Amino acid sequence: MTDEFTLEWAALSDVGRKRANNEDAVRVEPEYRLAVLADGMGGYNAGEVASRMTVANVGDALIGWVQDAAARLADPRGAPFTVAAALQALQACADEANRAIFDDANAQPEHAGMGTTLVAALVYQGQLLIGHVGDSRAYRWRGGALAQLTRDHSVLQAQVDVGLLTPEQAAAAWRYRGLLTRGLGVEDTVLLDTQAEPLQPGDICLLCSDGLTDMVSDAEIAAVLGSGLPLPSMAQVLIAQANTAGGRDNITVALLRAGSKEAS
Repeated sequence: MTDEFTLEWAALSDVGRKRANNEDAVRVEPEYRLAVLADGMGGYNAGEVASRMTVANVGDALIGWVQDAAARLADPRGAPFTVAAALQALQACADEANRAIFDDANAQPEHAGMGTTLVAALVYQGQLLIGHVGDSRAYRWRGGALAQLTRDHSVLQAQVDVGLLTPEQAAAAWRYRGLLTRGLGVEDTVLLDTQAEPLQPGDICLLCSDGLTDMVSDAEIAAVLGSGLPLPSMAQVLIAQANTAGGRDNITVALLRAGSKEAS
């Protein structure tokens, strides 16, 4: 599909300093302009199973949708799919993955109670489309400023929303970290938060698990994204910072940078 942007991509995942295995998973598909990241939860290796199922299922389903959209665009009789249709596709992909994880958790005793976060990004018609559930996040760096695009589905965020905690108190409340109010595969249905953000040349989008954001401040993240480093180097620096700060959890990042075709 034609677009007014060139896109660079990078992704990296690390087990961290405290965990024996990596329950995060990430998938980047530059040809289809999408990235999917998941942070699994559950006993034994069930979290790892849930996150890997998610990036496989959601990634495959989104690739199929992008291929359908490209075929429609190539057909002189067909009108392009809308951004609204793309956001609906994100929800449909999450629904399919949610059902697969939920059914597997109920069929396999060793996978009982497993679930995962999800944050996915798709660039379509000049828009950055985001779908997310849980406390993995999407950020956008633009013109020296960092904006958090997603809002955590967590107990701490819910307490901030109703005024029981300040953001600073929530950041220090380690005891309640990881307690989610919404996750993929936890129930038989899931509501995905979706949004469309206009993309501009120079924008950098970061998808990440909470293994990064629990360890590295927004100011530190902004400094890395504004450093001008190649994206793979940015990913390495972010993970190194999280590990230096303690590396309490698995750490996973996916990055994309938009460029102007005229500049290329």
